[in-house]
Amino acid sequence: MKIQSTNSNFIREPLKAPFGFKGGYLNELWQTVAKISTADHIGIGLGVQSVLWSDSRVFTSVSQSCGNAYMYAMSDYALKLIENTTFEDPFTLLEEIYPKVYAYGKRITNNSNLRKTFALNSLVCVDNAVWQLYAKENHQTDFLKLIPKPWKKTLENKHAKLCNVPLVSYNMSVADVRRLIDEGFFFLKIKIGSDPEKDGSMEKMLEWDKNRLREIHEAVKDVRTPYTESGHIPYYLDANGRYDSKQRLSAFLEYADKIDALDRIMILEEPFPEEYKEDISDLKVRIAADESAHSYEDAVERIELGYTAIALKPIAKTMSMSIQILNEAYKRNIPCFCADLTVNPWMVDFNKNIAARIDLLPGMKIGVLESNGAQNYTNWEKMKTYHPLFGSAPYIEARKGIFELGETFFETSGGIFCDSPYYGQFV
Repeated sequence: MKIQSTNSNFIREPLKAPFGFKGGYLNELWQTVAKISTADHIGIGLGVQSVLWSDSRVFTSVSQSCGNAYMYAMSDYALKLIENTTFEDPFTLLEEIYPKVYAYGKRITNNSNLRKTFALNSLVCVDNAVWQLYAKENHQTDFLKLIPKPWKKTLENKHAKLCNVPLVSYNMSVADVRRLIDEGFFFLKIKIGSDPEKDGSMEKMLEWDKNRLREIHEAVKDVRTPYTESGHIPYYLDANGRYDSKQRLSAFLEYADKIDALDRIMILEEPFPEEYKEDISDLKVRIAADESAHSYEDAVERIELGYTAIALKPIAKTMSMSIQILNEAYKRNIPCFCADLTVNPWMVDFNKNIAARIDLLPGMKIGVLESNGAQNYTNWEKMKTYHPLFGSAPYIEARKGIFELGETFFETSGGIFCDSPYYGQFV
């Protein structure tokens, strides 16, 4: 397929309140739009930029807008790279441009240690546009039929239901957490690793995390759900690399055990910085890799260090790389699940295409998908109308904590290969 032209743009979407994790806060998310054209078809792809998630050092070193501008420049650079080139499939195209975009990112940020996830985050809109173009060129709307045969076996499920995992950020009150449960949600992603006094103290962070877990556990510990093997509300703790040692994390887990919350922790995600490479196989909970598993090679390294789950993020690390990561995890019997990046409603369905097809997370009776955009975007209700199947696809919105998927979802791949007039107008 010969790419003739490309274009891009971005939209600044405000958040309802400052959104805190990794010890920092952001108040808007840039939605990037990429357009890629061949002689016969046009592919439109979306991305959501999260500078804080992908490289917190960039986020803290410049203004929020400057960090976003760096990432957007990398997306635009990638599009210029592929103009007047040919490609066979999204996987080979990503393999070709990823190292070049990463090198460009290191130059413009003046950061030789730029995290690879920063480059992948910038490539999501490009990769999604390539996937849509690839589907149109092959006259296909079934996502699974576009996957290379050796990798299909990782995506052969068709879950009728997906649990919608909401996000419990630093500043969410316990009353609001309980309100989520009363609304039907039954799996909580809880941000830990706060810097309560903004002084970088690990001791204060640990105490804050202990108190946070105790308060939430006290509020929801007696709630029952039919969707887990234990019948309890499971906790998904996300530290975003804030813990400096296995010893400190063990102190937190010992406290969790003391308050009878340890067995409720289904996942503890990315507790350590990427450069921390001690064996963690002796820890008493399922530790998941997220930001540190940039590529499938990185995922294998984390698995060898004792990580026993992988957070897949097609909406943050590209669909193409996420499928390769899934394949490596599958070969090693490591469970995966789909995590969010506070993406828009249309991009939730990009994530859904993976979450609905992978094996169940151990301990769960239905599929799992984190989606917290409704909690955080100021204009979420309006953003839903930008989805190309808005009004005709009930699976777009979760009801009582569950996305109900019908056969139409799988036939249309959630609308990810359809055209959105709203986003199309920007490019």
